[in-house]
Amino acid sequence: MKVLLLGTAAGGGFPQWNCACRMCAADLPARTQDCVAFSADGTGWYLINASPDIRAQILSTPELTAGPGPRDTPLRGALLTDAELDHTLGLTMLREGAGLRVWAPGAALQALRTDFPLQGIVSRYGAWQWQQAVGSFPVDGLTVTVFPISDKRPKYAQSTVDGPWVVAYKISDPAGGTLVYAPCLKSWPDGFDELTADATCVILDGTFYSPDEMSGATDAGVGSGAQRAMGHIPIAGPDGSLARIARRPGKRWIYTHLNNTNPILDPDSEQYKEVLAAGAEAPPDGTLIDV
Repeated sequence: MKVLLLGTAAGGGFPQWNCACRMCAADLPARTQDCVAFSADGTGWYLINASPDIRAQILSTPELTAGPGPRDTPLRGALLTDAELDHTLGLTMLREGAGLRVWAPGAALQALRTDFPLQGIVSRYGAWQWQQAVGSFPVDGLTVTVFPISDKRPKYAQSTVDGPWVVAYKISDPAGGTLVYAPCLKSWPDGFDELTADATCVILDGTFYSPDEMSGATDAGVGSGAQRAMGHIPIAGPDGSLARIARRPGKRWIYTHLNNTNPILDPDSEQYKEVLAAGAEAPPDGTLIDV
């Protein structure tokens, strides 16, 4: 199985267009909003999430180049982890891709029918298939397993549908490789150790580095409680993800969904050196991984 890191930043990308914080002004390598693509054979590709940056991500990725026919594309569909705008708006850019399949949690599908009627919008351009992501199901010879994460709803959602609203995906290749993709973790949930136990590669929520990171940002005084309410476990700290990763060697751990305030965006920072020492990494957009 092949996996492409198309985007690795949180909503708004890095640097953010409306921000002049220390990190955004530091002339560091830019990152687009989080999105990956995976393929069983390197020919047909499926997205996990579809960021607002999807057009630029596709055009900068040779593996996703259109052809050989004038309207042929290697994209076959998408798995959505949730209904957040930064994970779904990219579908509007793919609206003319006839035959695309989209899987999402049931609550997210409901929101995309009613609160943000994306399904109805794209259906006027091409025939798509929308399916609930639940349990396990096959995708081009791979097995996708859905793992519920939380009931955090998008701000726009008025639906009262029960969750889960946010899921992680485990994608298993019969040839032996296994990917877990979990860009939104409010905490380290029960059962997550078991989900990742046999994984070759885990791509994990790295939104915030420290529990009090946002206290120095625009939302002054916002600390770890608000960060967790946003649905993101910090990397550092006794309850952070890095301490757990350090105790679980033997697989490739990758951080994604990096907020513009996160110091590990600087590859020369002490914080990123700590991440590397613990056995994790935060590779740039465009990285190709053989799982």
